[in-house]
Amino acid sequence: MNNSKYLKFLVTIVFTAIIACNSTENKIFTEGDISIIPKPVKTVLNKGNFSFTKNTKVVLFDKTQEQAVEILIHKFNTVTGWNLEIVTEKPSSNYIQLIIDENLVKDAYKLLVSDDKINLTASEYGGFLYGIESLIQLLPAEIESKKIMNNIAWVIPNIEIEDQPRFQWRGLMLDLSRHFFDKEYIKQTIDRLAKHKMNVLHLHLVDDQGWRIEIKKYPKLTEVGAWRVDQEDAHWNARKPTKAGEKGTYGGFLTQNDLKEIVAYAQSKNVEVIPEIEMPAHVSSAIAVYPELACFDNPKPIGVPSGGVWPITDIYCAGKEQTFEFLENVLLEVMDIFPSKYIHIGGDEATKTNWKKCPYCKKRIKNEGLKNEEELQSYFVKRMEKFINAHGKKLVGWDEILEGGLAPDATVMSWRGVKGGLEAAEQGHDVVMTPGTHCYFDHYQGPQNEEPLAIGGYTPLSKVYQFDPIVDSMTPEEAKHVLGGQANLWSEYIPTTKHSEYMIYPRIAALAETVWSPKESRNWDDFSNRIQQMFKRYEFLGINYAKSIYLVTANATVNLENKSVNLSLQNEFSNTDIRYVLGDKKLDEKAVKFTDSLTIKETTIIKASLFKNEKPVGKVFTDTIKFHKAVAHEINYIIPFSDKYKGAGKYTFVNTLRGTKDFHDGQWQAWLDKDMEVVISIDDVEEISQITVGSMENQGPGIYYPIAIEVFISDDNKTFKQVGEIKREYAQSSKSELKDFIVKFPKIKTKYVKIKVINLKELPNGGSVWLFVDEILVE
Repeated sequence: MNNSKYLKFLVTIVFTAIIACNSTENKIFTEGDISIIPKPVKTVLNKGNFSFTKNTKVVLFDKTQEQAVEILIHKFNTVTGWNLEIVTEKPSSNYIQLIIDENLVKDAYKLLVSDDKINLTASEYGGFLYGIESLIQLLPAEIESKKIMNNIAWVIPNIEIEDQPRFQWRGLMLDLSRHFFDKEYIKQTIDRLAKHKMNVLHLHLVDDQGWRIEIKKYPKLTEVGAWRVDQEDAHWNARKPTKAGEKGTYGGFLTQNDLKEIVAYAQSKNVEVIPEIEMPAHVSSAIAVYPELACFDNPKPIGVPSGGVWPITDIYCAGKEQTFEFLENVLLEVMDIFPSKYIHIGGDEATKTNWKKCPYCKKRIKNEGLKNEEELQSYFVKRMEKFINAHGKKLVGWDEILEGGLAPDATVMSWRGVKGGLEAAEQGHDVVMTPGTHCYFDHYQGPQNEEPLAIGGYTPLSKVYQFDPIVDSMTPEEAKHVLGGQANLWSEYIPTTKHSEYMIYPRIAALAETVWSPKESRNWDDFSNRIQQMFKRYEFLGINYAKSIYLVTANATVNLENKSVNLSLQNEFSNTDIRYVLGDKKLDEKAVKFTDSLTIKETTIIKASLFKNEKPVGKVFTDTIKFHKAVAHEINYIIPFSDKYKGAGKYTFVNTLRGTKDFHDGQWQAWLDKDMEVVISIDDVEEISQITVGSMENQGPGIYYPIAIEVFISDDNKTFKQVGEIKREYAQSSKSELKDFIVKFPKIKTKYVKIKVINLKELPNGGSVWLFVDEILVE
């Protein structure tokens, strides 16, 4: 290289470095760059910024706060290789300093960022931890990466943040019983709770389908009760009953050492772990091992159930003293593991059939002067509360513990709406609001056709964001008893950690904001923008989060008189750019922008998507509107459909509108233990060669595909001739599915078509069968 070229090369390098340096130092931040979730109470954006370098120091005078700053230090070490040094003497510049101010409330913090330093102020560990988490959210999303990230400017804006939680209980419940999740996943979840400033992890450790906590006095609880017969290939509510003594191979449990490790780890993240030991119901896993805990002298032995149990009749006997001896021994070991203020005892869904007949329960009711079995449950809960209180703990239970009279110091977790919470607060009891409508994360969060199988319901991100623990009708005094809110992830339909992540994120972010941020500062449009920045962080963290918020959904109405379909397209975002194409056109930046409604009068395919920056985002919505030869024609039902599922009425099968996996969507007609038989009038003689019957299968709620379809034709609607038939064998399935069954035959002219769809009628193990149909296409 000659001298002139070398000089030119050096100038280029220096010039590039200067530009890079200046662009870093002079980066201008706007309010839109502040995407912290949950939204802080107060932020003031100032001019200028602070740049992290390998020489940035962390000034720490109190070693008890070291774990909080280690989170930030570890992240920088992972993505840059730097090892930010902790010092006790304040340098002249380029440092983060932790300052204790005992006047700040628990978990509150102040963050003051200027050109040369960052001051983080709090009164205790939780506040420092949450201040660090907010600081991390000010940094580029690449800070969450698990590998070295080059050419990133680690710059944050000069900003003043004052922040504190609105509620003290900001929780998530993980159900470990229905499907088992191990120690490492629980610790990973704790990390992510801290990131969202959530501070309670409620572990559902006991239920019918598995006992998940080691109890040394009763080793068989985990040797036998933690394992069930593997029927994971069947739908949760369509599994065979387990026989007593049948060896289980599916399950698992946490040792006491595992749980102590989880508790210690949670404490380092300011998370309180609250154990739930169910009683008196949801305990088949214990009764399968120790049948003497059930009612009567010689109760019928049972196995650990592999799937759904309803009604829950195998419950602890409230009349036997050995029941309480057993539970007290169990709780002694539980309380030794968990230093939490609360012990959750469940208390929900107890079917008291056996209590009404059991001589021991009858005797208890008489001796204690109780009126009925509801008061017997109240006795049960109050007795357990005395034991728990005597050991310095508080009892919390689901809102059924209100029945028969509430224990004196009990805290109520209101899940059946907000009524239980209102009633408890009126009586002066503390409550945690967790209504199924807004806080049950086992519900679908998008259109069922696009989502993994869930228990039901519909709780999208926007609905979670509408949640508020305080009910409008509460008095100020009653509102003081609301500790906060909690999301619950029941795991009947959630067998893997990836699936669990999908159901938790991003909905936990919405819930976090409802229990942390001031109500008056919450704004869906603002949150919608910030959550998209959080998505980038989820991706770097490797979280399998749901992108359901991007999904486009369609509402369709049909005009049978002019044979047209009107479509409206929408998604959860406000004022969105939704574009569509018809037929085989490419869905790109030239696609038509949807504005009001779309009218379709001929068979076509529609594709639509949310667009951002001129590109489609998320999964493409695709639907086929098919105008077949029977659209809007007369139909006669030989066998009437059920009043429970009437679809859109008489013309359901000939209106072009298809049903979804949500069998309550108003597009399905159904028959219980009966065949479907209809006759469609073609009006004019038409040539046909194919009949398509749309059906669905979801074996949990008893919906099964047909086992045969028969097609007949007639010119006079009296004498019919069979022209086609298909048969299908019954097959066990754990999925929710839609399927078109096609019957083909040689072309033939006809005026009437009879379609007979054969219902399975009875299951191999007994039980009724639903047959669902949404459309019959005549072609």
